[in-house]
Amino acid sequence: MKFKHIHFIINPASGKEEPILSYINKVLDGTGIDWDICLTKRNTSAGSIAKDLIGKTELVAVYGGDGCVTEVAATLHGTNTPMAIIPGGTANVMAKELGIPQETVLALELLKGNAGQLKAIDMGLMNDKPFLLRVNLGIMADMVLQADRELKDNIGQLAYGITAIKTINDAEQVKYKLKIDDKVIEEEAVSLTVTNSGNIGIGDFTLQPGISITDGLLDVILLKDNSFMSILKVAGSALLQNKTDAVQHWQCREVVISMNVNQKFICDDFEQQAKKIKIKVMPASINILIPRNKS
Repeated sequence: MKFKHIHFIINPASGKEEPILSYINKVLDGTGIDWDICLTKRNTSAGSIAKDLIGKTELVAVYGGDGCVTEVAATLHGTNTPMAIIPGGTANVMAKELGIPQETVLALELLKGNAGQLKAIDMGLMNDKPFLLRVNLGIMADMVLQADRELKDNIGQLAYGITAIKTINDAEQVKYKLKIDDKVIEEEAVSLTVTNSGNIGIGDFTLQPGISITDGLLDVILLKDNSFMSILKVAGSALLQNKTDAVQHWQCREVVISMNVNQKFICDDFEQQAKKIKIKVMPASINILIPRNKS
């Protein structure tokens, strides 16, 4: 797929430290592709930049972490303007989900010639706000909320795992009332995730087998307790990609989560707080450039 014009949104504060402009110029030099860049700043978000680019370029390419990527996707969904992901962050979850190379130059190579193809990807809508990855409550939210910035800079995504170990022992069960499509369920749990993407940001490991970003469904995953055996089973499930009785797993088009009190949670990379959360899937909501050899 050949693009005549590409507009890059670059987050200079992303996790990687590399000469991104030099890489772009080197890869696209001589291709006939015209390109421009915009930088995110304290008062200029990736989403606001993307909004101004709708219909003005053939492709919006985002260099940054999952925060930038999800923010741009939330802006471009439902439009005819596709996006590309150049992984520049700590975890780069969506890039790994889509099989996009983690090496910057290799990811940039997808922008030229026939190396890449556009794929329609599902998104979610949380309390009328679009998201790309997932909504996390409990342990999965705490490990992001409490992760140390310096630790993330030094050891990358492993910082989340270290934070998770620290927060698991302090985890308390929360009572959730779930309406999953037309089924009502009440459970106490230490972790609840509603996800569009399966990848957890570490290699090719996924939260549970069978999760797809193109099936028109969301996956609801509930961990009831923080016992050593339950955590061990969950880790083994992610490693071996098999089912486990330590979690409950449903697939649905819509889920409503009700809690007794306001609870902090993570929607993609952003902190939220609510007592009731309504989430539904938006099938084939955005086109993203992926390697041609990926299905």
